[in-house]
Amino acid sequence: MKKLFAALLVLSLVLTGAALAEEKTVIRYSKSQGPYTELFEDGIVPILEKEGYTLEVVEASDLLVADKMLEAGDVDVNVEQHTAYIETYFNANNDGHLVGISPIPTVPAGLYSANHTSLDEIAEGMTIAVTNDASNTARCLLILQKIGWITFDPDVDVTTVTVDDIKDNPYNLEIIPVLNTMIPTNLGDYDFGLITGSIVWNAREIVDPSSALAQEDILPHLVLQVTVKEQDKDAAWAKAIVDAYHSDEFKAYMEENNTGMWWIPEELK
Repeated sequence: MKKLFAALLVLSLVLTGAALAEEKTVIRYSKSQGPYTELFEDGIVPILEKEGYTLEVVEASDLLVADKMLEAGDVDVNVEQHTAYIETYFNANNDGHLVGISPIPTVPAGLYSANHTSLDEIAEGMTIAVTNDASNTARCLLILQKIGWITFDPDVDVTTVTVDDIKDNPYNLEIIPVLNTMIPTNLGDYDFGLITGSIVWNAREIVDPSSALAQEDILPHLVLQVTVKEQDKDAAWAKAIVDAYHSDEFKAYMEENNTGMWWIPEELK
């Protein structure tokens, strides 16, 4: 009887916990500096509040800190990263259990310059700064292939290409890995710099996001995601966030507020 009672007690606690999770109405999100949380606050939070949710913000100094808070359960969601970062960087290096549950609008990576105004100005031996974190290096290098400045072997995995995978470099470009946050402030030190969307948005007072000489074709693994712990992906509050991004209200918000900076996934149009 004691064993039966203990089993029933455990079952009761599990069911009660599940019920409480299902009834959760307070959503805690982390805020890192960048366009994605601001878009969440301006376009998504009002929709969720109308549905009875209360949103609480927790500041994070950077994405790694934000992900560690999410993994620890200190927050419920963040909207600052793409699938490649989730899987190949955070989860792989931190025994993480984070998953993307919906694509969101994304600011493309682009090629910028403080010294040149046209792609036609490319010349022998010029310097190109690229972000040095593995999840974004490939997307930057693919822009160079897109505009014909380098080529990769057709069989290479485009999601993980590095400088070592370059097959042809007809201009003998010097491709220099740089901390991503330093490229905008030091852009004048290079002929061209490849900058990811959130970084150029943060540095928009010194680099105009609309001045990109070329932009990436965003691949599926680089689309920004609503990110939660795997155990929460089917929770009612998580589904409410996904529904908000897919709503007509948010679609109308983007139509009114997109000045060309945002790339919008087809399923959100």
